[in-house]
Amino acid sequence: MAVLALVLLQSGWRGRLVLGLGAGLGLYGPGLWWATEFHAVGWVLLVVVESLLFAGAVGLARWPVALPPALVVLEAVRGHWPFGGLPLAGLDLGQVNGPLLGSARVGTYLCVVGVMATAGVGLAQAARRRVVPAVVGLGLAVLAALSGSMAPDGKPAGTVAVAAVQGGGERGVRAVDSDEAAVLDRHLAASRRIEPGAAALILWPEDVIDLDGEFAGSAEERAVASLARELGATVVVGVVEEVDGDPPRFRNASVVFGPDGAVVDRYDKVHRVPFGEYVPFRSVVDKVADVSAIPRDALAGRGAGAVDTAAGRMAVTISYEVYFADRARSGVAAGGRLLLVPTNASSYTTSQVPSQEVAVARVRAVETGRWTVQAAPTGYSAVIDHRGRVRAQGTLGSAEVLTRTVGLRTGRTLAVRLGETPAVVAAGAILALPWVRFGARQRPVRSFPRARIRRS
Repeated sequence: MAVLALVLLQSGWRGRLVLGLGAGLGLYGPGLWWATEFHAVGWVLLVVVESLLFAGAVGLARWPVALPPALVVLEAVRGHWPFGGLPLAGLDLGQVNGPLLGSARVGTYLCVVGVMATAGVGLAQAARRRVVPAVVGLGLAVLAALSGSMAPDGKPAGTVAVAAVQGGGERGVRAVDSDEAAVLDRHLAASRRIEPGAAALILWPEDVIDLDGEFAGSAEERAVASLARELGATVVVGVVEEVDGDPPRFRNASVVFGPDGAVVDRYDKVHRVPFGEYVPFRSVVDKVADVSAIPRDALAGRGAGAVDTAAGRMAVTISYEVYFADRARSGVAAGGRLLLVPTNASSYTTSQVPSQEVAVARVRAVETGRWTVQAAPTGYSAVIDHRGRVRAQGTLGSAEVLTRTVGLRTGRTLAVRLGETPAVVAAGAILALPWVRFGARQRPVRSFPRARIRRS
């Protein structure tokens, strides 16, 4: 941020656009490299589009003070466009181990981005030996970090023993090519490592059970119900089930079994993955690309991301939804005392997407003031406290169970109460002020004729 701010201070608008494009390519080229595992051309197009957005944001930074709000607007746009948002490789992830992460509980991840950029501008001004702007920029960053650490983050409401089940298996296998029965068997076997009574809540990953028909009344439902009774625990399991229709579609859900084996609640995923769970403009795309890996589209669920369990109400974000602050916020606002993140990144051979998922789950934990438990079939499963600290993390590919006693919490942080709107409005106002000031029509000055001097 400091280097970017320093070179921008010496550039005109054309130079800012070029620098912004270069910075975007440097950020998103490696940050979105995981997309090459699906389609190299798709990765190129994705990087170009995201880099152009970055260039547009940097182009707005005509004055040093404009860089932080410009980048806040950039991340807000990436969270909503295109296709409902593609916020992977966000700027806020650079602070998950940094001192500014706590500001997320005040103004969401957007506050982290703004404060980080403000600190960068302050350092750039210090490099130019401009003392006053440097002190202001760095001072604001320090104040934001302190306010984040002292801001309300909810209240303790007891504890619960939780087990995140990771069945293990080969990585780099897409859902259409996987052996559904083997995936289920691995998670049943891993779950039976848990001693009865050792965990009150057991979380399975997303899409452990994948059916061509309905889950209700299936052999898979009976198997999970038997496990819940055997362990005397609530089991939250990821289910994909087909929905009759022409063309056929599917639902991606987290289904809750009570300790008696009965289904007590479920949450259907709301925010679907474009080109992963559905194909936008399928009739057009199908003519120019191979979409056989996504033979059917997911139906979007509705409502807040929360489920009721014997241990209390829990917030839920399924996989991709963890990248969107509003989904976690909806579950916590609905009374969720713990954030559950069932996910599935086993399609990827590298650790990039699993690492980003853990990182963004840490941001959500701080924003919401909730402990977070993530379960993935081949990793990374993780347990994260309400301050964003990783208390336990699995390894890729292995079969293991993370059992921890986690805190239940009530109350709302400012980020949950206010959401992203204040940060976006403030950023837009800061960007608009200089244009309003310099673009306003000035009152015309009355001119007088110059006096003529007659020469003798």
